[in-house]
Amino acid sequence: MENVKDVKKEVEKQKLFSIVKKVLIYTFLIFWGLVILFPFYWMLITSLKTFSDYTSESLPLLYVKHLTLENYYIAWTQVKLLRYMANTLIFSLATTAIMLVVSLLASFAFARLEFKGKNLVFTLFLAMMMIPNELVIITNYTTIVNLDLRYTFTGLIMPSVLSVFYIYLLRQNFMQVPDNLYYAAKVDGVSDFNYLCKVLVPLSKPTIVSIVVLKLIECWNSYVWPRLITTSEDYYLVSNAIEIIKSTGFGRDNIPAMMAAVVCVSTPLLILFIIFRKQIMSGVSRTGAKG
Repeated sequence: MENVKDVKKEVEKQKLFSIVKKVLIYTFLIFWGLVILFPFYWMLITSLKTFSDYTSESLPLLYVKHLTLENYYIAWTQVKLLRYMANTLIFSLATTAIMLVVSLLASFAFARLEFKGKNLVFTLFLAMMMIPNELVIITNYTTIVNLDLRYTFTGLIMPSVLSVFYIYLLRQNFMQVPDNLYYAAKVDGVSDFNYLCKVLVPLSKPTIVSIVVLKLIECWNSYVWPRLITTSEDYYLVSNAIEIIKSTGFGRDNIPAMMAAVVCVSTPLLILFIIFRKQIMSGVSRTGAKG
């Protein structure tokens, strides 16, 4: 009987410890989640405040006294926000499409094809990840200027179509597919390109979706390269637009309207991430370290 009681007490202790552990973990996660989300909440409520309410606050209030959408009207009418968003959409879609094609072909070559020096070339590819982007920008800028592509979408897009990290990610994903499947396809007369399109791409769909979404976010947030390669507003992206709003009188004097512009710029990325969040997590988790 005493042994049974001791076992029950031990089980109860383990359950209590497990409950306390979960409570602490979730409390910690909720706290840091609120810390991360607070800037977005403050940005949103500020964009919904009237200019008089905002300027009359000695300390920023965490609620809206008088709800208004006037700031969004001001943001869209006083700044070429639609033009900047259209430029960013063209830049993001074109860059992502070309990058995906390059990454798929390169990943397939490193994962399935056999050629002399493959491991050495792949090692050099990985070594490129150690080079800071700031050093590469100088070379890219010189190349684009010499090709007379400075004030073009081609000049904006070209330096961003190669990503070593995404090639590595896809290569690891492709290598998880059994080799026997590739050899069986070759026996049936399937070409390498058809094998890539009809077998590897469907099997790697979650990873590909996550790469597309992450690349779109990267392009949408791009600032340094677009700002360097052109000074013409015809090619400005949304990141440049926010800088213009911030540096002009419009942004300095009317903070609620500037926040409204930031909300407009940020919303497409939030929607994109919410829609594809499951595919992103699935794609990253499926990528192992085989090979």
